[in-house]
Amino acid sequence: MNHTDFDLPGDVAKALVNAQLYTNLDELHSTYAWARANNPLGRAIAEGFDPFWVVTKHADVAAISRDSQLFRNGDYATVCSPKVTIDKLQALTGSYNGGIKTLVHVDGEEHKGLRTLTQAWFMPNSILKLDERIRDLACRTVDKLEAAEGEVIDFATQIALHYPLHVIMDILGVPAEDEARMLLLTQELFGSEDPELKRKGKETATNDDALTLNVLAIVADFRAYFEKVTADRRANPRNDVATLLANAVIDGVPISEDSRLGYYVIIATAGHDTTSSSTAVAMWALSQYPELLPRLQENPSLIPQFIDEAVRLASPVRHFMRTAAADTEIRGRQIRKGDWLMLCYGSANRDEEVFENPFEFNIDRKPNRHLSFGLGAHICLGQHLAKMEMRILFEEMIPRLQRVELADDMTMSASRFVGGPKHLPVRCFMN
Repeated sequence: MNHTDFDLPGDVAKALVNAQLYTNLDELHSTYAWARANNPLGRAIAEGFDPFWVVTKHADVAAISRDSQLFRNGDYATVCSPKVTIDKLQALTGSYNGGIKTLVHVDGEEHKGLRTLTQAWFMPNSILKLDERIRDLACRTVDKLEAAEGEVIDFATQIALHYPLHVIMDILGVPAEDEARMLLLTQELFGSEDPELKRKGKETATNDDALTLNVLAIVADFRAYFEKVTADRRANPRNDVATLLANAVIDGVPISEDSRLGYYVIIATAGHDTTSSSTAVAMWALSQYPELLPRLQENPSLIPQFIDEAVRLASPVRHFMRTAAADTEIRGRQIRKGDWLMLCYGSANRDEEVFENPFEFNIDRKPNRHLSFGLGAHICLGQHLAKMEMRILFEEMIPRLQRVELADDMTMSASRFVGGPKHLPVRCFMN
């Protein structure tokens, strides 16, 4: 492909496909800000990757997200090297079947049918029934903070990771004794390029091969676990999502094993990890903006706005990819059928044309037009549950909290796809 004036500088393109960029928020958002100002729809040409368009403006990310017919999600949902493909996985493993189809890997009627299966479980009226259970868990979570008053705790790993994990596993039907296993697999999957979080591969494998084999091994572990769950729920149905998926039928036809596995995996991973990231960012904000806590204590009705702003700033899904289904034009640039587009949510959520002082934590943004949950057909299925979990936690925490002090820098996970605070050392002082 010939280079054009639309191409991003080589160092920018290289940075955006480097998982390490996402550990440095200053550098990441400096890169995004440059692109928004100078080349808001630029083409990235990076060694080892097929060329793709980088979409950094809020209006463009929103428009592309809404048009799921013109911009397909299912072809390639996340940016990856052609060296890390299903064909490569199968070449490395022989007859191993590593197939998995989540909601983000399908479009159209197939996506609609799969989404409809569980949608009722995650609607506001349904999750209201969980209020008492979630509030009890939130109270016990705040008790842990109180027990460690004045001590340095890692809020990200000791609190934020476990609270939403327990909620979603309860809904899914995973017993408490297996939560640690699900958490480990989630961290290994989303942190597959993070030296601390990734599963260790074979020492003799190349970087690409090691990443590929690790992802396959993680999927295999999920498959083995949920095959047992499926067999159990067919024999012993319960009132949980696992029972629904184990026996799911669309238009009279049972869903495929890969679709079922994909459903289990997306709920068991994204169903808590993104909420954990936003929860940690909310706590970080309380440590950085001392005027926030007394204001929220005086007026608890502001907590939903506080949560929304934390989700905006966290942007835990770093990107999704879209594939053009036909020739089109955006910002005067010709997008060809088959072209790949990276939707940069962290950039869109800091677009100066939409958010005044976008790098400030401001709970008075009304409306807060962040895109952290996506838009259109692929909007996050669990958004209402995520906001409810966070709201209840901080409703219980804020009245009991005197102040939060940052004990050391917040560190971020190395991930191009889903990620957030990996460590958040704080001291909490209680009333």
